[in-house]
Amino acid sequence: MIAIILAGGYAKRLWPLTLDKPKALLPVAGKPIIDYVLKKILKINPPVRKIIVSTNLRFQPQFEEWLETRGYDDVELVPDSSRNECDKIGAVKALSNIASAISEEFLVLAGDNLFLDELNGFVQFFNEKHSPVVALYHARNLDEAKKSATVILNDNGRIMDFIEKPENPKTTQVGVCLYAFPSRIGMSLKDYVALGLPQDEPGKFIEWLHKVEPVYGYMLNSYLLDIGTLESYKEAENSIKRLSK
Repeated sequence: MIAIILAGGYAKRLWPLTLDKPKALLPVAGKPIIDYVLKKILKINPPVRKIIVSTNLRFQPQFEEWLETRGYDDVELVPDSSRNECDKIGAVKALSNIASAISEEFLVLAGDNLFLDELNGFVQFFNEKHSPVVALYHARNLDEAKKSATVILNDNGRIMDFIEKPENPKTTQVGVCLYAFPSRIGMSLKDYVALGLPQDEPGKFIEWLHKVEPVYGYMLNSYLLDIGTLESYKEAENSIKRLSK
């Protein structure tokens, strides 16, 4: 199994913090966000074979400097072709370029999400289903759900309804950019991109995929922090500091 971390965005909502620095390398409680994500991946048993970090050309040198200071094994940086916000190719297309070239199961994680759960239960559930799996959690209210992807499951845990950023949420149960995919989904990503569908939000791919084949939801035990705004960045800083006391 391979793990792919999506860290190629320009995080415009966090400007000026991210004008000259990738969001995944912003410090939270003294440590880059991406280090927290990698720590979770490295605890998976059996271990993943390789970790790929999807970046962009503009911030690639900063990721190279970061990686040189770490003792991570089997971590590879793969930049897309973009150098700024205007010519970005989008997270889904970048993922497609990577995933369509591999022939094994793969995890997809956002490089800006902080969560407490370990990933062994998530991977075990995926191994039982042999189908795509999306991690879920409960948003704190409907306003928060509007900024996420609401998810409705059937009794078997299959996703029956998945709406990215709904105007009128039917539930506070939401999906996050933490996915487990069989190898064949690399070609599904390629098909999705070829259709000209939205390529910047991974949730849009799930919205399409669950109508094409069975996709299942796995409920996390704890809350997840999606660092997308200055407010959520400050919240992440405070939360990690509280937990470390």
